[in-house]
Amino acid sequence: MFIRRLGLEAAECRTTFACPQIWELEDGDFAIMGLDITEQAAQAYGVANRSPSERIVRIPRQLLVVVKSEIPDSLVDKA
Repeated sequence: MFIRRLGLEAAECRTTFACPQIWELEDGDFAIMGLDITEQAAQAYGVANRSPSERIVRIPRQLLVVVKSEIPDSLVDKA
């Protein structure tokens, strides 16, 4: 199911909590692992059109900046 991890390996992660991750999946989608902030976000901003099966996760800005070059620019895989 998981094809590859984008960005830093856990040993390279320089955050004060667990190292968030972005993984590319076999079907082309991405899985995001981060700090679950669903309850705090719901209390502050309402449900934000979230379905009951969805969670809101926080990932550091550093992670997205580091992986930006690894995210495809189009929906079509050019491999």
